[in-house]
Order: sequence, then C-alpha cells, then structure tokens
Amino acid sequence: MGEVIVQVKLTNTIDDGMASRGLIPIEKIRNITLKATVDTGAVNCVVPAFVADSLGLARRFHQSVEYADGRRETVDVTEPVLLEIEGRLTYEQCLVLGAEVLIGQTALESTDLHVDCREGRVLPNPAHPYQPVLKVR
Repeated sequence: MGEVIVQVKLTNTIDDGMASRGLIPIEKIRNITLKATVDTGAVNCVVPAFVADSLGLARRFHQSVEYADGRRETVDVTEPVLLEIEGRLTYEQCLVLGAEVLIGQTALESTDLHVDCREGRVLPNPAHPYQPVLKVR
C-alpha cells in the first residue's frame, strides 16, 4: 500500500470569521497551502508546531495521544482550523506534533473523501461525487 499525499489549504478560522464580518481585511487571513499525508490510521489531523504558529492558532487544551508503538504523550490541541481538501471544506481541531501535516479519519469522513491507495490519491465518494454527504445516525 502506497503513501497518499494531497494538497491541503489550512485557514485560521478566527481570521476568516473576522474578515467575513468586516473586522479585518481579507488579505490579513492567515492560511497556508501545503502537501499533507493521508493517514487512515490516524483519527485526528496533525500539524507541526511551525504550521500552528504560522497560522496563529491558539492551543486551547492538551490531549493524551497513543502512537502505533504504544508510546503515550500529551500534546497541544489547536482551536478549529478550516481545511480544504480536493475543494471540500471541513473544520477540525488539530493535534500539534511531528514534522508533517497528517489528514486523519475525521477529516476524510466529514469531506466524504475516499482513499485510493493503489493510485495514491483521494477521491469523492462515488455515491456523492459533487458534494459531501454526511452520515447522521
């Protein structure tokens, strides 16, 4: 199974909300577009500290995380960030750790994107190719 890399745009939601209310100019919205690894084994999204810092994301609380090798660590959790993947948007609190951006299961689920490991890409759910449809149960 190959690595799946996607382009993702991360936007500071506080800046975005302030700009939409006319409180700051639109060009002051902090955002970054970069490559991210899709990690179907991760539940949450992960951003390195330098990304959280460049976006000006507050770290509102801490969360205990467990790595695949069984190690545990307490890490910071950001306020919500707006993620855009393949033109689909979602809000996500991110864990702050590591050196790369990881896209986890919750972002994939809320954008209704499927992982095609064979081709190394993400695709819209074939049942909903034009817009995400979320499951409510």
